[in-house]
This record gives sequence, C-alpha cells and structure tokens, in this order.
Amino acid sequence: MDVGFIGLGSVGGKLAGSLLRNGVSLAVHDLDAVAVDAFVARGARAGGSAAALMRDCDVVITCLPSPAASAAVVEEMLPEVRDGKIWMEMSTTDAAEILRLAPLIEAAGGRVAECPVSGGCHRADTGNISIYMSGARDVFDAVFPLLTKMGRRVLHTGPLGAASTLKVMTNYLATTHLLALCESLTVMKAAGVDLGVAYEAIAVSSGNSFVHETESQLILSGSRDVNFTLDLIQKDVGLFQAIAERNGVPLELSPKVIEMLTEGQRVLGEAAQSDRMIELLEAATGLEVRADGFPQVLVDLEPEEAGYEVVLRDVHA
Repeated sequence: MDVGFIGLGSVGGKLAGSLLRNGVSLAVHDLDAVAVDAFVARGARAGGSAAALMRDCDVVITCLPSPAASAAVVEEMLPEVRDGKIWMEMSTTDAAEILRLAPLIEAAGGRVAECPVSGGCHRADTGNISIYMSGARDVFDAVFPLLTKMGRRVLHTGPLGAASTLKVMTNYLATTHLLALCESLTVMKAAGVDLGVAYEAIAVSSGNSFVHETESQLILSGSRDVNFTLDLIQKDVGLFQAIAERNGVPLELSPKVIEMLTEGQRVLGEAAQSDRMIELLEAATGLEVRADGFPQVLVDLEPEEAGYEVVLRDVHA
C-alpha cells in the first residue's frame, strides 16, 4: 500500500515518522521544504503536491493546523480521487467540515476515514498515541493496519463526525485541567508547600490526570515547552464551544477558559506554548513556580507496541 502524508508539523511529522519506521511505503508533502527533505533523507519520497499524492497513492493522510488548511488540500486533491482511494483526516478539525468534505471525496469514488489523535507529541513520536476513527466499518478495517503503526489504542467511534467531536471535547478537558493545575501549583507555592511534594501528592490522588503527569513536569522544570501552542488550543476550545452553542447547551466554564487563553495570547504571544500560562500567575504573584528534578523534555518511556482496537464495554454482560 502506497501512502501519502501531508503535514509534517509537531504531530504530523511524528505520525509520519512512525509509518516510515514501520516499513510503510511513504511519500510526503509539506509547505516546509526542509521538513520534506529531512523525510527524504530517512527514506521517504517527496510527493510534490497534494494532487500528486492522491494520484500516486492508495491512501492520503492529512494532519494540518486548521479546518481551512484541510479544506484547501481536499480541493486540490479532488480531481485525482478515483475508486478505492482513501482520504484519512488526522487533523483536529470541525465535525461539520468533515461532513461537508466527505461527500465530495465519496462522490468521486473515494472513501473517508476521520482519525484524530490524542496523547501528546511525545507519544506520537513512539507510536503509542491513541487514535479515534470515525467512518464506515469497512473503511476502518482497510486503514486499521496503518492506524496500528501510528498508535497503540484505536477506537472506532462510529459515523463520520463523531471522532472530531470527541477530540475537541478531550482537548477542552485537557485545557481546563492545565489551567486548574497552574492555579493549584501557584497556590501551593504561596502556601509554602514544597512543589516536588505537591506534584507527587496530586499524582497519587483523585486530582491526578494525564495533563498533570506531563505538563506539570514541564511547568516545574521551567521548560514550559509541551509542543502545543495557544493558537491551537484556542481553536480547539472554540470548536467545543461552537458544538455546545449549536446544540443549545449553556456553558459557564468554557467561555471563561476562552477568556483566559485570550489574555494569555495577549501577554505571551499568539502562538506561545500553552504551559506558559503559568507565567501569568507568576507575574501576578511575584512567585517562581519551579522545582528541581523535573525534565526539560517529555520522553515516552513505554516501549513501542503493536496497536489494537479498543472494544466497547458490553453493558448487557
């Protein structure tokens, strides 16, 4: 199976790297020629363009920073879509946009798999990230061998649109916990609690989370570089807020999160690293929220393993 990959950024580059590492015949394309050259040096082929990748490959994967970017790429690929071609959308995008674009691909004879990922760049780098897949079951079966080379836990979430809806929900949850952790660690520092002890106290408690086990370490080390920027988080939380508004759900916390992120962008920069949100509290209090013994870079210490399908619980068992 010949695979094309478009978008070699923070996440896409790592997903494409997993495919290449696991022996997939891979052609790549990105606006950054340096990124393409680096993959060619590792054994990939330069795809040339989105249209050329769709023409020459059985499957084309996109992992792009915005719904608008994905739409532009699909428009370029459409004339080359034929029977049997598969578009795998791995960007974090709007479910409504997937549902708009999918019929265009399908009308030309192609098939669509919606496959956003969750778990952080360090786990994308080792093939241990989680993947949601929405689309027809036969499409899931067709792309499953690729998904298990890029991720460990693969969940079939149902019809198109479900995966993107779930993904922005999980990113919203992660963002709210990041902001809560920034406040919690600052309060502990002000109260005179050792921050190394505070970290472990959270880790063994009901207040623990994946975000704490990853981003709190980068906050405390002073690195503040989780490889996920405020502009991307703002996009994802905005998509979650839009889902709530479309479905008539009045939210209080989500608008506040958007307000806090907007202030963070004003002070720190539009695309500042998201864990730098702690610096707003440091500036307001004059405190330094750091502790010794924490890493500058996150490393996934779990060995790479073959992926598998997550089976839904049988509530009737």
